[in-house]
Amino acid sequence: MKPILSAIATIALVSSGGAAMAKSPARAPHYVGQELARTAHFTIVQARVIALRAHPGRITDQELEREGGGSGLRYSFDIVSRGRTHEVGVDAMTGAVLENKLEGNHPD
Repeated sequence: MKPILSAIATIALVSSGGAAMAKSPARAPHYVGQELARTAHFTIVQARVIALRAHPGRITDQELEREGGGSGLRYSFDIVSRGRTHEVGVDAMTGAVLENKLEGNHPD
């Protein structure tokens, strides 16, 4: 029963986009690289779910970018948990987690 409740909570968190990120749960928030989304197989909402499963917390920044590794098109999320920021990269074509690391002192 716990996995189902956890999945529901994750979907609710992701679909709301956070109060500061979206006013409507039905619309994905604006993000850097949004013009690339038409070529991605995964939406930002789907990628957010994947990223939060890889590293639970609060998404503070998100973007879609062309970057080496995987298909070359990835969603990048900064996720804060316990006062620390992790960067989680999700391949926009396959949904694979490409990166899940603690953000350094000088984030890019």
